[in-house]
Amino acid sequence: MTISLILAFAWLILANVLAMIPSNDDHWRRAYFLIAVGLPLWLWLLMQNGIVVALLVLAAAASVLRWPVRYLLRWVRRQVVGDQT
Repeated sequence: MTISLILAFAWLILANVLAMIPSNDDHWRRAYFLIAVGLPLWLWLLMQNGIVVALLVLAAAASVLRWPVRYLLRWVRRQVVGDQT
């Protein structure tokens, strides 16, 4: 098990613990922090372990950060299709 995979599992545990703690801003500050830490970690994981492991970890991270992912997908759809107000 590589160090990047161990850190990815630690990130997932941290993300779940942070999600359990109450927040006044609906966890957005924590989500920004997790994304800022998780993206370079995911790229490192991709380089060390390959695409299959990286996609599995990305799916696990997306399940934890489901609202930011949902807003990102809505934004991308608006950019591609056009403004849908």
